[in-house]
Amino acid sequence: MLTIDAQVHAYERDHPARPWAGVLRGPAEVTGEQMVAAMDAVGVDGALLVSPFTMYQYDASYALEVYAKYPGRFGLIKPVDPADPNVGVTIAEWAATKGVVGIRIMLNRDGVSTDAADPGLNRVLAVAARHSLTVNMMATGRLAQAGELAARNPATAIVIDHLGLPQPHEPPAPPQPFADLPKLLALAAHNNVAVKITGACTLSHQPFPYPDIWDPICRIVDTFGVDRCMWGTDWTRAVALLTYRQGVDAFRVTDRLSDGDRAALFAGTLQRIYRWSPSKG
Repeated sequence: MLTIDAQVHAYERDHPARPWAGVLRGPAEVTGEQMVAAMDAVGVDGALLVSPFTMYQYDASYALEVYAKYPGRFGLIKPVDPADPNVGVTIAEWAATKGVVGIRIMLNRDGVSTDAADPGLNRVLAVAARHSLTVNMMATGRLAQAGELAARNPATAIVIDHLGLPQPHEPPAPPQPFADLPKLLALAAHNNVAVKITGACTLSHQPFPYPDIWDPICRIVDTFGVDRCMWGTDWTRAVALLTYRQGVDAFRVTDRLSDGDRAALFAGTLQRIYRWSPSKG
């Protein structure tokens, strides 16, 4: 079965030529080579490579280097700054870059407007639509605003990162990890909104294969429809909670998904929304 991870990150060690802006708990590096090796070991054919905001902010130069080495394995996504008056130019240039499939708004970051009418946010969404780019939205704590933005920009394809829920960087999982699930499910009313079921295993209070996550995940799939849901690991953020293989195999071994649902979650939905497929050739 074709398997595409909807979100992975790659980064070098912190060094003067490409210094980190911040630090996340995790490996000192996960290079493109290491990410491809991890994917090959568990039969993941391709992935959306999201330039990590914590390390590199709006600089996607390392992701571009990785793509140049492995052009068939990754579709590229970078964060953009809605407060930048030249963000439209940035998006247009990014859209013209080989391998690009989308952009990302870090909606939950301090300093990002909480107003759904904010001109910068709406500019990003409108320009992305003109360039046929999918907008990935980190909307934890801001799901209502995400819905309002989706309503204002019905021509823009929006994907909610990581179920729109708080996810840990290290154990334990939050006491009530799915407390905001009703807020996420409300977004299904907007036909232009899809959901990355990424990092879901990090929300479990039980060991592999994480049986306690399936009732809420099935509610998401039932509410949005499997054609608006996609699987992914959020590797490397999840390294302190599970292995890459566990993040993949949990969705392979569960009996809560039909073969058709699994095919859509692992590849079909992503291929349609991002208009991208991997190639090992």
